[in-house]
Amino acid sequence: MTDALVIGAGPAGLMAAEVLGKAGLSVLVADAMPSVGRKFLMAGKSGLNLTKMEPIDQFLDAYGDAPKVMRDAVAAFGPQDISDWAEGLGQPVFTGSTGRLFPTVMKASPLLRAWVGRLTDLGVDLKTRWRWTGWEGQAARFDTPDGAQEITPKVTILALGGASWARLGSDGSWAQFLPDAVAPFAPANMGFVVDWSEHMARHFGTPIKSAMLSAGDTESRGEFVISERGIEGGGIYSLSKPLREGARLTVDLLPDWSEDRVRAALAKPRGKASLSNHLRKVLRLDPVRIALLSEFGRPFPDDLAPLIKALPIRHAGPRPMDEAISTAGGVRFDALTDGLMLRDRPGVFCAGEMLDWEAPTGGYLITGCLATGVLAGASAVDYVVGKNTH
Repeated sequence: MTDALVIGAGPAGLMAAEVLGKAGLSVLVADAMPSVGRKFLMAGKSGLNLTKMEPIDQFLDAYGDAPKVMRDAVAAFGPQDISDWAEGLGQPVFTGSTGRLFPTVMKASPLLRAWVGRLTDLGVDLKTRWRWTGWEGQAARFDTPDGAQEITPKVTILALGGASWARLGSDGSWAQFLPDAVAPFAPANMGFVVDWSEHMARHFGTPIKSAMLSAGDTESRGEFVISERGIEGGGIYSLSKPLREGARLTVDLLPDWSEDRVRAALAKPRGKASLSNHLRKVLRLDPVRIALLSEFGRPFPDDLAPLIKALPIRHAGPRPMDEAISTAGGVRFDALTDGLMLRDRPGVFCAGEMLDWEAPTGGYLITGCLATGVLAGASAVDYVVGKNTH
């Protein structure tokens, strides 16, 4: 009999399997895709930002109004723990200028290979092309290359991902098997649709750096990109929740200048210069900032300074959920114990992005998945040990 079944071979599932395997349990990991860690590998294409090295109180702020159990899980397995874990897999890491932690090789594949090797050494059995199709009593059912299979373990950990990037395995279809425990999915860390005028086409692909973006009570100082489809990038992603909920988006094109300084510069004699050249000369605005100001600011008021400091960006809502880097919604924390066990299905635990939390990019997403994998794995071990002592 298998002691522990883990469904889903992303970061949360593999971390739970590691905890279970180290505790001496026999572990089977089942994943619907042809290979493990596909979204993990995709994240590694841009360097694999594992976490961010900053004080834990500051780090936890990124999780917003996430419940205490989520915050406690991250505090218990936080940035330094993740750094030590990667180093322990023989993968040196470095901290960038902004505090973000990366493998020195700037790729995910060597770390994933080392991780799978460790799991194999622990006796973890990895099954691919095993798609979970729900429950049959206490058994988990799967469609596999060898036909239907049923597994009845002592504990099960669900680590099935969110509802974006379906081609990498996260399609949210598992929600049908937990109908009373799931909050509706919503996109997170996503771009927003903008119906640009033809004059913006030459700026597609251009980043706007060091702007201050605001939505509701949330501000984001960072970079965003003008794309053919709209606006995207880290500066936008960190505002995805208030924007999704209807907050107005504004951008401060000169965040290091006061409004009075902008007004004083604009008052300098313009002569025969066009407005664009005047803005470039006295404010040092680059062409893409001037284009944004023209796109959303016309007809220009007599006093341009307030507009430059808070330019409203009109958009047509978020890009489709499957394009989002992550999703909000999922298994509600009130349907779980503090050990991430489903209240109405003892012995079944949940971890990773399938839980109802969200955080910005920058290492917080992977950290949250790894941390909840550790908590779910440890809770499952305690559950098995507790049953064996009675």
